[in-house]
Formats: sequence, structure tokens, C-alpha cells
Amino acid sequence: MTYDYVIVGGGSAGCVLASRLTENPNVSVCLIETGPPDKSPLIHIPAMYAFLVKERGESEYAYQYDTVPQKEFSTVTIKEGSAQVSDNLGGTYQMPQNIQENRKGFQPRGKTLGGSSSINGMLYVRGHKWDYDHWSSLGNQGWSYDDVLPYFKKSENNEVFSNHLHGQNGPLNVAGLRHDNPFTRSFVEAGSKLYKENDDFNGEEQEGIGIYQVTQKNGRRCSAAVAFLTEAKKRKNLSILTETTVDKVNFENLVARSVSCIKKGTSFEVKANKEIILSGGAYGSPTILQRSGIGNQSYLNSKKIDCVVDLKGVGENLQDHLDYITSHRVDSWDLMGAPFRSGKFTLRAPLELLKLFLNNSGMFTSPLAEGGAFLKTEKNLEIPDIQLHFVVGMVEDHGRAEVWGNGFSCHMCLLRPKSIGTVKIASKNPNDDPLIDPNYLSNREDIDTMVKGYKIMMEIMNSEPLAQYQNIRYPININDNKAIESAIRTRADTIYHPVGTCKMGHDEMSVVDDNLRVKGVKNLRVVDASIMPTLVGGNTNAPTIMIAEKASDMIKEELK
Repeated sequence: MTYDYVIVGGGSAGCVLASRLTENPNVSVCLIETGPPDKSPLIHIPAMYAFLVKERGESEYAYQYDTVPQKEFSTVTIKEGSAQVSDNLGGTYQMPQNIQENRKGFQPRGKTLGGSSSINGMLYVRGHKWDYDHWSSLGNQGWSYDDVLPYFKKSENNEVFSNHLHGQNGPLNVAGLRHDNPFTRSFVEAGSKLYKENDDFNGEEQEGIGIYQVTQKNGRRCSAAVAFLTEAKKRKNLSILTETTVDKVNFENLVARSVSCIKKGTSFEVKANKEIILSGGAYGSPTILQRSGIGNQSYLNSKKIDCVVDLKGVGENLQDHLDYITSHRVDSWDLMGAPFRSGKFTLRAPLELLKLFLNNSGMFTSPLAEGGAFLKTEKNLEIPDIQLHFVVGMVEDHGRAEVWGNGFSCHMCLLRPKSIGTVKIASKNPNDDPLIDPNYLSNREDIDTMVKGYKIMMEIMNSEPLAQYQNIRYPININDNKAIESAIRTRADTIYHPVGTCKMGHDEMSVVDDNLRVKGVKNLRVVDASIMPTLVGGNTNAPTIMIAEKASDMIKEELK
């Protein structure tokens, strides 16, 4: 099989690229995705995404990676079965054996068409304009806020705002919530007593407290696959391969020529006349490069991989938003709960399903994380450094923990962590999980900021009308910094925004240039969140779509 362009990864970036490049009928494109098509109703009914990540085992639609043990997290007991022990009389018997290790983080990522945009919370957040001006200040030409704003607008069809900062004709539908939850209104009311309200986090100012906009259309998820592939699938010049694993990129004289694939145990190659584009995300793209011989030479050699280009930045510069959750038990019809664990929600669910199917409204259209805030932990800061997500349900351990009853929760995440980590292949086998080490809290400034962020979050939670709900699952003395720090080390984890592992730039640790071309080879690009030199101050799906919109224009321009 031979095409002009081969796109590896059918997530947010890959869907955009496939759509935009096939607008030219003279160009042939193959989009390759490891996971299955996005057919499950759990994907398309907004509130049901909470059930896509299973409590145990592999999900059909999500990678369920763990990090390596995090040195700055608390320790946990790992059960190791039994050990054979000898006594003084020469007899032997079995004894339980446990070991202690630092807690691991959990890293679910989308594995279906649409990628993580098919399993995420659907929040439309671009980040702060400062983030993109910062990228530009690092020497990345064409990536300032003024440069990238047209690409945000190009993809967007905003039902709520029509002004110079928003688009109305793009394929990605952006809407307001279709269910008015009184607890979300209470969150905004409580927060607005302390901080200013903001009805548009993507407007002139990001700072403030308000309600999120969502990537939905008519009460259904508008993932990147729905937005960009629905029409593109009808084009004869687009081929889509699902349930197909890409092992590596193959080169001839440092020119990328094909990718090696595996589908249902059969190996084959897909060739590219013009270019191969990696859109596997912050974990997929660097590990494909490493298996292809592009990366740190000494590490590749340790895995018995011949080094094609010694590019030391591949898999480095991992940055992620670390998040802490407070959960409050509240016995209310207006809050979500897991079926069979929440009496009131279980009774209400049939009515809410009727609302969904008859009127495209009701609780099942909720993104769960409805209210939000971007706030400063110190008044003299230039830009917000923490983000809040108010959730109309209790969330513990990424929704995997058995939490009985109804309630709400609030997330507080650190927007620009100083801690930097890595992702590396564990072996040459493409089916082996990568070694993910976000290195959370390795920089002392991060824990100090999160302690201050926790206090700000609880200040809002303790303001009326939320103050009456004090049945907190993990209460902490707000005046005890050591107790707050201990809780963060015990319970904090990702809020699903890893970036930076194939960073764009011009220093010795950069992987791609500002046209997103991989250094040292030809006909190979990376287009996804891994190219971000620094983590943006907000959710990463909209920025990833913007990156792919801009890359599509770069590629088209080179065709002229």
C-alpha cells in the first residue's frame, strides 16, 4: 500500500490532518489508528465517558498506562503473594510477603478514532495567550498568540460567542451546557464572592470563575473524529486503518519511506510518497521514534536498537498537570452517581435518558466537570497558575474507586509545573507499555504552589452556598500545610494533559523545528501535543487541534 501521506495516530491531531490534507483531491492519505472505530454509545453520550476507563484490566477504547513509581509520592504496600521461610528446626512454611514502593500514577489515553477527544471531558479551553507568546520567545517563529489564533478560529463553530476571538464556521462545534445544574451555579456563586466571574475562559482574559464551554453538538460529544472525519470518510482519497499497530518508521538514506504495521498478527508496510506524520501523542510519538532508531543513542543501544539519528531530546521534557481532588458526599437528586451505588441517581437515570433521546438535554449531556476557574496563588503573578474543575459527582482514583452515594467534587491542578519527566520504550516490542516518569513534585516549587492552590479551592468550597456541604471524604485542616502536603503526595495524580516529549525548538534537546519536521531526517514530522515546548495553562485538546490545523497549512504550502 502506497499513499502520499501516512498519518500515524487517529487522535485529535490525526483526525484534523486527515481531513485537511484530503481537501485536495489529488492527494492520497492513509490514517492509521491502533484502536477500534469510535462506535460505542459510551463515547457519544457525554456523561457516559466516565465508564470508558474500567476498574481493572484493559479498556477497548483507552490505554490504561501506569507511571513508574513516583519518588515524591507516598509509599504504598504491594502484595507479592507468599515466600518460603525456614525455621530453626529445619522445617519450611509459607509466609505472606509484602513490599513497599512509591505510589504509581495512572495515565489513561484514548485508543480509538478521535483519540483522547473521544474519552475526555469535552472542555473547550485554549490556554493563556501568554503560553503561545512564550513559545515564540523561545525562537519558534509563527507560534505567537497572534499567529495561532486564526487556527483556533478556523476549527471552531462557537454557538455562544461571535466576536474577533471566536470562529463560527469550523467543524468543531463548541457549545454551552444543555443542563442547568444548581450545584454548578452554587460553585460559581461561592467563587464569585472571592474572585471575578468570567463567562469566557477563551476571551480577552482567562482569569476568573465560571462555567466551561464544551465540544458538543445537539447534546452529543463532538470529538475530533466526529468533527473532522464525518465528511472526510466519504472522500475516495482517504483510507483509514483501525486496530492496526505501527511498530516503527523505515528509512532509506535518512529519508522516511514507510511504516511497519501489525494487524491481527499479520505484519505489513504502508509506504509514503511524500511524508510520514506521527500523531501518536505525548507517549506514542516519542516511543515510535525510539523504536525507529531516533533518540538517545546509548539508551537505544541498551534496547538493541540501531541508532539512525542520535536525538537526545526524544522522550524528554515530559510535562503534565498534576491534580488534587476534594470530594463531598451530598444526598441530592441533582448530582451524579455510579449505577447501583447511588440510590437517587439510579432512580432518576431513566427520566434523564428520556430527556437525552427526546430533547437532547438533561444530566446525560453533562461533561461532569461543569464549573471552572483560572486563579493566581499570589496576587503579583502575571497569569493564573492553578485551574479548578467543579464536577457534579464524586470522583476518586479516576472514577475507578467504588464510591457509594451522590456528591460533588472539585479538582485543583497546577498549570505550569517546574517538574520535568521522561517517557521511554521498555523494549523493542510495540505492545509493551512505555516507561512513563512524569517526575511529579520533583521541584519543590510545585508542591508549595499546590498547597496554596488547595487552600484557595477550599476557601471557595467553604463559602456559601457550598459551605453547608461539609461531609468531605478526606477532610484536611486548612491551616496545616504539612497535612495538605501529605494529602497531595498521597492522592494527587494527572488530569490527563501530558505534552512536550518531542518538543519544538532550536536547542540541543529539541526534536522538531518550528515547521514540526524531525531533525536529522527527511519526510518525517510530528504533529500532536508532544511538540509543545512548554505546557499550556489549560486543557490540551483545543491546542492540539490548533497545532494540527497549522501543520496542515504548512504541509499544503510546501506542495505549491
